Amino acid sequence: MTAVNLLDFDLDALASWCAQIGEKRFRAQQLFRWIHQKGQADFEQMTDLARSLREKLAAHAQVRALVPTSEHRSADGTVKWLFDVGGGNAIETVYIPEDDRGTLCISSQAGCAVGCRFCATGHRGFSRNLTTGEIVAQLWHAEHTLRRQLGLAAGERAITNVVMMGMGEPLQNYGALVPALRVMLDDHGYGLSRRRVTVSTSGMVPMIERLREDCPVALAVSLHAPDNALRDALVPLNRKYPLAELMQACSDYLERAPRDFITFEYCMLDGVNDSPEQARALVELVNGRGPAAVPGLRVPCKFNLIPFNPFPDSGLACSPRERVQAFARVLQEAGIVTTIRKTRGDDIDAACGQLAGEVRDRTNVRVRLQRRRDGGVEAVPTAAELRA
Repeated sequence: MTAVNLLDFDLDALASWCAQIGEKRFRAQQLFRWIHQKGQADFEQMTDLARSLREKLAAHAQVRALVPTSEHRSADGTVKWLFDVGGGNAIETVYIPEDDRGTLCISSQAGCAVGCRFCATGHRGFSRNLTTGEIVAQLWHAEHTLRRQLGLAAGERAITNVVMMGMGEPLQNYGALVPALRVMLDDHGYGLSRRRVTVSTSGMVPMIERLREDCPVALAVSLHAPDNALRDALVPLNRKYPLAELMQACSDYLERAPRDFITFEYCMLDGVNDSPEQARALVELVNGRGPAAVPGLRVPCKFNLIPFNPFPDSGLACSPRERVQAFARVLQEAGIVTTIRKTRGDDIDAACGQLAGEVRDRTNVRVRLQRRRDGGVEAVPTAAELRA
């Protein structure tokens, strides 16, 4: 019998598994705390568990963590880990320290199938979804490694915020994502607030609706364009779920969300989506006006403007700082809270949009990009074409 990985279980699932081996729920709670609160993987060290239970665990279970193949530290304190997840695939996880919080950026897939035009992960292609255990293991490793490195006292947390903004589209891996979120939120686990756990999506409308019912946490949406034509080119998922459907889903999500606004992420691309006219079109969109909007539907929101981080073969450039600031002013003058993301981890390729890892691509992205370079018919739009 293959040993189960206890990192795959939220508390309810762990309690069900414990019942199968003849143990009561309170034993599952004890075990859950040992694993997630204390970072213990050795059952023999779980001293308040009965000897009989420890023997069962040794025979049938394990805490199968991810082992980092590399760890890189930026001059600004950012840490990036590369984890081998087998089959020629590796994922990246990033820790971002700030004065009042420690944020962990977690991956949900090996690669990404969405193929956003400006994202390094999408240019590597897609291999597979991560398991719940592989998602949770990123937090398990980061939290307990950093506690030791920072010399934190018992009960002090290194990670106060989690953002599902690493490699992959989280809502395309829904079945593994939701149990992982429940582990993060559980008071017997990491005890994070729903306000401090954020799922970022490129616009999976049906799954936004499911998340609202199953496990509503903070929501961030990769928007990047004020109209359907441009968003179709930048975020191919928009062809399936256009802006009106996305705005409606965002509005509905707020009925159950822990925050009273949606965060819209907006990558600033030189000459593509960064004009004052496009900023004004965004104001119209979120206020229920304009051709792409749901008439009269206002979506309470904040905008996070992200300076683009160039990578090989992207064919795109970052908007000049003055243009980013002018874009932000248009939104702010319309009463929309707008921030410009501070670039972190540039020197270790850990900034937003740079996570690439290693992927055994099943989607032939590299082949299609080569055809583009060779003038083939499957060309991805160039920056000049996007501007047109």
